[in-house]
Amino acid sequence: MSIAPNNDLIEPLTSDWLRERFSSAAAGLGPRRAAIGPSAENEWLLTSTTSFIPAAVLLPLVLREKGLTVLFTQRTDHLYDHAGQVSFPGGRCEKEDESPVFTALRETEEEIGLSRKHVEVLGLLPEYRTGSGFSITPVVGLISPPFELSLDHFEVAEVFETPLEFLLNPSNHQRHSSEISGKLRHYYAMPYQGYNIWGATASIVVSFYHHLYATTTVD
Repeated sequence: MSIAPNNDLIEPLTSDWLRERFSSAAAGLGPRRAAIGPSAENEWLLTSTTSFIPAAVLLPLVLREKGLTVLFTQRTDHLYDHAGQVSFPGGRCEKEDESPVFTALRETEEEIGLSRKHVEVLGLLPEYRTGSGFSITPVVGLISPPFELSLDHFEVAEVFETPLEFLLNPSNHQRHSSEISGKLRHYYAMPYQGYNIWGATASIVVSFYHHLYATTTVD
């Protein structure tokens, strides 16, 4: 099975078009949703990990006058997991959480102070499993300005926004590899104005691209 771009689906990036794409996919009319397992498209090829910690992140699409942007966080350097990396707001699911959507919205409020009243949830992307043992459910949401942020400076060093058009351009989906523990690991990277968007975060962006612009074909 392979994923092939469908040029007929390429439309202006508007909130209405995004709503339609998620609505179509939910009704079975859009790209087939499949969990992303341990493959070359993951941040790292998994080795001995057999169980995963459930987590959820918010992929925040900000409705700016000049076009949609994606809001990212830069993690602080002292954190145990993914220190200093660019990420989406989110974290592990607590047993009290009702759903991955609840987790993503709760963690977003805790990390950057973005109230859930500003978030219109469009839908979910396939789970992404990381070599560090997390199974991440990405929750895509439209963010309506104006809004105020209040960062948890223990976890978040800063936030920044990147044009969605840049992130969904496949020419910006760089493929890299690195040898870890004697094995070749493959990952995506999308450098933007001094920020290195890579690993799980970049792979989730690529998953989002396929969700919007791709159809499923069988080899």
